[in-house]
Amino acid sequence: MKKKYSVPIIIKDLKWNYGDRNVLKNINLEFERNKFYTIIGPNGSGKTTLLKNISKILFPKKECVYINEIDLITMKNKTLAQNISYVPQNTMIDFEFSVMDVVLMGRNPYMGRFQSEREEDIEIAKKAMQMTNTWKLREKNINELSGGERQRVIVARALTQDTDIIILDEPISNLDIHHQIELLDTVKFLKKDITVIAVLHDLNLAAKYSDYLILTNNGEIVQKGSPREVLTKENIEKVYSIKVNMIEDPVTGSPHIIPMSTYFNR
Repeated sequence: MKKKYSVPIIIKDLKWNYGDRNVLKNINLEFERNKFYTIIGPNGSGKTTLLKNISKILFPKKECVYINEIDLITMKNKTLAQNISYVPQNTMIDFEFSVMDVVLMGRNPYMGRFQSEREEDIEIAKKAMQMTNTWKLREKNINELSGGERQRVIVARALTQDTDIIILDEPISNLDIHHQIELLDTVKFLKKDITVIAVLHDLNLAAKYSDYLILTNNGEIVQKGSPREVLTKENIEKVYSIKVNMIEDPVTGSPHIIPMSTYFNR
């Protein structure tokens, strides 16, 4: 049984450059267990780059990112895959796999080189597919699905990976409103056992579902805290360059944003 860490991710003075462009600047964060974190901010603010550093798609410098108290750079890929599952923005798959085959790929970190899936692996995959409403698609070709269906299949694969950390980069971007809520409900239910880190553009959904928001701009953290602390009229107008009105969601009590107009240079 894997040890459960109360703070599974620690980031210390993380920087990242693309050529001469400084994309991340001295990022310091801690992610606690059993919490749903959402990173928000305008396009180009470094959100996806931060996720890719945490998941070792990009390689941060030593002693910048720690996963379960281990320096990420020293962690073997198979061990990392047993700790973090990642859902990217781009869910295209080049080969003609069935949906079931794609979801079962989430069990690869636990299998030997020539080992086949066990009954236990298939049951884990089935449960993940039922949670994401993709079980009925299991025999279809992954490339015959709509973008939204494929997105849910990739989330099912991440759940099948059975990690303590799940990272989702714009997981609802291709989904209709029904499936957006369904997926976020599922992820929020799961966070009682794991750490969830997502990038969302819909600030109202981020406010409704997240325990903790991280507002970024120009590679820096503008503010972090509860939705009520982060989603203020002043912060949104400053970072997004848009006039807004703020009200309280009558059901959840979370802040709700009503965009009015862009106002700079008008």
